[in-house]
Formats: sequence, C-alpha cells, structure tokens
Amino acid sequence: MLLNKIEGLAEDEGYLTSFVEAPEARSLAELLYPQMRQVLRKLSNVEAARAAVNSALSGLRNFASVFKVAVGEMEIGVEPAPGSADSGDLELDLTEMFALIGRAARDAGRGWALLVDEVQYLSEQDLAAIIVAVHRTSQRSLPILVVAAGLPQIAGLAGDAKSYVERLFAFPAIGALDKDAAIEAIRNPIERQGAAIDDEALDEMIAKTDGYPFFLQEWGYQAWNAATTSPITLEDTILASEQALARLDSGFFKVRMDRLTPAEVEYVNAMADLGRGPCRSVDVASALGKDLAALGPRRASIIEKGMIYSPGHGEVDFTVPLFDDFLRRRSPAT
Repeated sequence: MLLNKIEGLAEDEGYLTSFVEAPEARSLAELLYPQMRQVLRKLSNVEAARAAVNSALSGLRNFASVFKVAVGEMEIGVEPAPGSADSGDLELDLTEMFALIGRAARDAGRGWALLVDEVQYLSEQDLAAIIVAVHRTSQRSLPILVVAAGLPQIAGLAGDAKSYVERLFAFPAIGALDKDAAIEAIRNPIERQGAAIDDEALDEMIAKTDGYPFFLQEWGYQAWNAATTSPITLEDTILASEQALARLDSGFFKVRMDRLTPAEVEYVNAMADLGRGPCRSVDVASALGKDLAALGPRRASIIEKGMIYSPGHGEVDFTVPLFDDFLRRRSPAT
C-alpha cells in the first residue's frame, strides 16, 4: 500500500507518523484527537519541547471538550487554557492544534506526518478544516506533512471545500500499471521464489486485470496456487481467473454492491449496459427512461458512496475497474 510506503519514508526522515482511515460516520475531531494526543506524548520525552507540548496538551483538552470527543485520562498537571483551540469552529481550532503540535515538533527537532486514507468519506466541513490547517502550518514553515489518499473524486471534493486547494496540494493519479510495470509486479515475486512464469500467462493476466494493482495481486496469488510445476503456464492463469473472479464476486464486488439501494443498483446496471466507461449521464438517463435532473440525487448518492465518479463534465465512470463486468455477470434481479 502506497501510504504504508510513505509512512516508512517519513519515519526514516525522523517524522512521527499517524495513520487514520476516514470512516463515513465519524467526525474528524474524533478521528484525530487520539492521534494528536499520541504525538504529543511522544514529543513530551524531549526536554526542549516540554513547554510547547504542555501548551499543546492544554489546547487539546479544550479541543476535546468543545467538540465533545470522548477521552480517556488526560495528563496530570495539564490545565485547559481559555482561548486555545476552543472556539467551536473546526477550521480555527484544528488550525490552532496543528500550529501547537508543529511548534512542539519543531522544538523537539522532529516532524509530524499525518496520513489519511479514504479521504473521500470526510464531510466537506471536515475536509475544509484539514485544508485550512495545512495551509496555515505551511505558511508558518512548521514541520507537519499531510498525505491523503482516496478515490478519483477527491480532487473535485477538495476543490469544492476550498477553492485554493490546487495551489496547496498535488493530486497524482494512481491507476492501472502500464504493461512493463505490471509484468514486473508479477514476475519479480515469482522469480524471487526460484520459479518462473510464461509470457503467455503474463499477457493473459494483464489482459484480465487491466493492470489494476489489487487485481494483479489476486491473479498472481491464484496462479501461484493453481500451478503444480514451474513455469506458471497460460492454462494455470486461465484456472486462476476463474478462482480470482469467484473471490472478487463474493467479496470485493459484493461488499460494494450491498451498499447500494435498489434504485442505485438500477443506475449502475444501466451504466454497465452502456459498455466500458466513461459514459454520459444523459445516456444513463435515456437508458432508464428518466429525466436527467430527476436522477441527479441518485447519481450524487452513488458518488458519495464511492462507487462512481465524474471524470469530466456530464460523465460518469466506475471507481473500480472490472465492476462493470461484474454487473454484467450477475442478473439484475438477484
């Protein structure tokens, strides 16, 4: 996982790291409170940072109180200081907490790297608060780094939250691997185990997975288990495809499908029937015999659930490759 790799690189550079996954039904204040507290406890071991840490812990008590975060036992001797991270405005208070932590980290000669996965599930208010906090700490040259990952719509969501976000963040697209990278991803682990794989088997695997990293991993796992001798052959890969699709259909794809309402299932089935995307929203509406405007809330709900996104004006596409194939394999009535 890319965020895990970034976490390791940050730790190699002396950063304290915090890894969180944004849930759909939990506030950002609840999510970040334990991470901020843990970072401050680690920084408190550095004598030069003690005063700044105490100030930050005081602010953290206020932050927890004003946002009604359930907390455990706080540090003895740390009293809340009125006026510190207690306005009740998340943008202001999170920005102040980042500044307090940043000063403590700077005094300790360290940095803090916050890694957030599934960032598309943050509310617009929570996403805006993170953006503002990062912006202000960057302006103050404080050693705080935020790396977020999520589905393709996060650039648009961030832009909706704060218009200046494109000047603050880079949005590299992490998609399918090209053919050479996909071959390397499959062949190298096999060869490290003293085995080999035929070129025909590799071509079949890449064609079936569209080079999507998670699917390559699944096909490679199934092909390894299917093969009885080295090299892994095309026949092994064909058998692996059956096993991989069965696992994806009963797990990876089914979990996503189960989150959709019947009306939303109707919408994504119509998308799949139109063929490989992206497709035009107006064509989906036409296929369903509905008015485009009337389908707006349904489309927005499916986007919010992370099943589809809008790659361009008036377009929709699936966030996960092969999901359209899954929909075509299953009966709409099931």
